[in-house]
Amino acid sequence: MEVNICPKCGNIFNGSEKYCSNCGAKLLQEDGADQQSFKANKTLFASKRRKNTIVLLLIAALVIFGSILAFFMLTSTFLEKEPVQVITPPSLSEENVPEEKFVQILIAPDGKVYLSLAGTRDESVLPSEKFREEVLTTAYELYRNDNPNAEVLTPTQITEFGKIGTFGVPMNKLLQWLDMSTGERDEMLRKEGIPIEITKDHPNSRTNEFQYWLSAIKQVFSKYEIDKYLRDGNSIVIKAEQDTAFDKIHVVMENLQSAHLNKFILMTSFKSEMERE
Repeated sequence: MEVNICPKCGNIFNGSEKYCSNCGAKLLQEDGADQQSFKANKTLFASKRRKNTIVLLLIAALVIFGSILAFFMLTSTFLEKEPVQVITPPSLSEENVPEEKFVQILIAPDGKVYLSLAGTRDESVLPSEKFREEVLTTAYELYRNDNPNAEVLTPTQITEFGKIGTFGVPMNKLLQWLDMSTGERDEMLRKEGIPIEITKDHPNSRTNEFQYWLSAIKQVFSKYEIDKYLRDGNSIVIKAEQDTAFDKIHVVMENLQSAHLNKFILMTSFKSEMERE
């Protein structure tokens, strides 16, 4: 059955109508010339209508794709490149590693220690950048209490630190590190690590720089009333190479115990079903 369309407004009508019920335009003419003109106009309008429909469908598809992409960008946890590659040992445990409110302690095969910090997914509580900034200012203040002549952090350096996922340099090189380019930071990071051994020349013989960071983390968690995750052992994650000497891992564990952080997760990879049997 042929569909008749008003060439003026696009209203659909049956073949017997002479005037459009929507706009009042004349629809059918007696002479052949007008009939041919009418059919041409109808065909042109229908073609334009099809093109407009295709354009609208394309726009709708782009809007939907953009919404899906934005959703995944906002809800996903982005992982930065780590300073060293660590192959974790297999494990029988299937406990999930936390995706928010966590502190990852990365132990390189040579014993260098690095930290990664992640805040809450709820931006209104403690987003990652704010978490890192507050941990930095608190830890550096503890460091300056023992080292009064140390340089002062600038607002730019604090903001820059908030954007960095993994860090691990001595406090006396931290400000210099923050002023570097990304490539220079990566290179320095691989050479350094957070000092964790207690040495005689340290101004406070009961602590080390790793303890500054642990103390700062505890203070910030407590400030935002999420410290129960630390107490429950759901926020501290140790990641170490499967061939790393135990004494290097044990040093980290001793430091955690000194900071009264006695529960933690040792990150490992899963065994296959064949390996478990």
